[in-house]
Amino acid sequence: MIEVKFYGRGGQGAVVASVILANAAFKEGKFVQAFPFYGIERRGAPVAAYTRIDTKPIRARGQINNPGIIVVLDPYLIGLVDVTQGLKPASTIILNTEKKASDFNFDKSFKIFTCDATSIAVKYGLGAKTAPIVNTTILGAFAKATGVVKLKSLEKTILEKISLKANENVKATEEAFNSVKV
Repeated sequence: MIEVKFYGRGGQGAVVASVILANAAFKEGKFVQAFPFYGIERRGAPVAAYTRIDTKPIRARGQINNPGIIVVLDPYLIGLVDVTQGLKPASTIILNTEKKASDFNFDKSFKIFTCDATSIAVKYGLGAKTAPIVNTTILGAFAKATGVVKLKSLEKTILEKISLKANENVKATEEAFNSVKV
């Protein structure tokens, strides 16, 4: 079973990203779960969202405590929240950042991928320049880094689930897919 934990801030779209990922995997014939975890429910507060994906029915319920993949939508959360807590050795970390993976002091066993999803989201007018919505963009990086879902499945799901600027979201997803760095 693949377990993914998204870290973001309220308003960045972490919960929507987990749902889009689950729907894309479902389109590929996989079993899925997607659910949020809220602390303080307000814009800007840290938020976690979870997605489980498997080729057989998922019986587990509840939070994911030991994910194999984490996705960080806001790089400033890294200093505030221990995003690696509970990560299995050799897990995958996908970061929205303009920095290089080597700039972070993570366990050497982790596979780290970076993508400047913020700049891409701003380029396509997703959210405001001061508060871009990076959820669909970072999913493009997720698809390339993990191979868990196909880019085409994400694009179809985005077109179905996102009503505002759907085509721009698809373009941002594609650009992130093509620009993710190891």
